Amino acid sequence: MEFPFDLAPVLGDRFCVVDQHLRPAGRRGPAHRGDLEQQLRTVIDELGKASAKAQGLPSPVTSASRMETNRHVLYILRDTEGRGAPKGAVIGFLKVGYKKLFLLDRSGAHIEAEPLCVLDFYVHESLQRHGYGRELFHHMLQSERVEPWRLAVDRPSGKLLAFLHKHYGLEDAIPQVNNFVIFEGFFSNRPAPPPRRPPPKRPEEQIKPYSLSERDFLREEAEPPWPFNLSPARAGGSPVRGSLRPFLLRRDLEGGTDPVPPPRRSRWVPPAPRAFFPTWRGFASIFTPFSSLFCALFYPTFPPIPFPCSSLGRVGR
Repeated sequence: MEFPFDLAPVLGDRFCVVDQHLRPAGRRGPAHRGDLEQQLRTVIDELGKASAKAQGLPSPVTSASRMETNRHVLYILRDTEGRGAPKGAVIGFLKVGYKKLFLLDRSGAHIEAEPLCVLDFYVHESLQRHGYGRELFHHMLQSERVEPWRLAVDRPSGKLLAFLHKHYGLEDAIPQVNNFVIFEGFFSNRPAPPPRRPPPKRPEEQIKPYSLSERDFLREEAEPPWPFNLSPARAGGSPVRGSLRPFLLRRDLEGGTDPVPPPRRSRWVPPAPRAFFPTWRGFASIFTPFSSLFCALFYPTFPPIPFPCSSLGRVGR
């Protein structure tokens, strides 16, 4: 795959390794650093589009933006001989990365692992079957220090499965419930996960009914005597009685006889309002100061001698 710019300052040697930092291999000073990074982004995006088209995918799985957001490693193989391209060309690329997966072994047991996964693999159509794919794959295995049967392949195509079977003898795939494919030997020499210990059982205790000791515990609770243990009266109603525990204690002390609760106190009733002139004595007491004036007006022969109203009857006689 050819590009309109020189690939030597962008990719460097024959094998270029790119991580999430997207650092180009060339060193031309800070003035040309931005141009090299933009050219590296263009190379990655075009390789991802070509790989998606070759595999029949609706969208590319490799791009510069995806590389920045994931801890993946991209191995790019460049044509340094310049056959037919004076500025160089890219032969193919291989993207790998570690992922946490839940896998099944031959017995069907679930095992949690974080293997190195082959995420995308592409060699240009005009350069396939020339040994470039094996050269690129072998360089990745040496750099990552991993055996081929330790790898997990994400949605491999028929060509990739045939490639792995031809060059590395991987043919016995272990079925998985996800899109990854692992081969026989993946779980060999792996430390078995420690068996989960069941939680310790609690000692079984005998369930006892309501015992006398609990009643003795209730007796020891301090409580004020009656009537201080009564709750406050409700508004507009009769007072609420307090706890019956003193009566139960009295019954237990007296030998089981039914206790007689204390008499209920009567409610205080305010007196009825008195009339203005309740009795004749009250009426006479009001007009006592005017008694002498009354006698002077109606009985002029008598001197105005003050006397109580109670003697008016005797005077008139």
